[in-house]
Amino acid sequence: MELSDAQKLVDDWIKTTGIRYFNELTNTAILMEEVGEVARIMARQYGEQSFKKSDIEVNLADEMADVLFVLICLANQTGIDLTDALQKNMKKKSIRDTDRHRDNDKLN
Repeated sequence: MELSDAQKLVDDWIKTTGIRYFNELTNTAILMEEVGEVARIMARQYGEQSFKKSDIEVNLADEMADVLFVLICLANQTGIDLTDALQKNMKKKSIRDTDRHRDNDKLN
């Protein structure tokens, strides 16, 4: 699926099932909540925290998809083409970081 397809899929879902977008501030707060849920799983699954009984049924892929969904909502609401934004961002990183990581002794 292309990013543009994902943006249309989310927009179509919002306009039919979701009724309307939450406002941008609400969606930003929801995004932070969803990122927190990913962080919680990461801390337990890959970090040093242990799982609680309530964490047994967690699904990292589903939580990451929640983050992506809300991020796409915000992109749609603010008129951002995520394909274009990602392409420009990768170009910026490629120029800025040409030697940065290669020359980083911490990574070698």
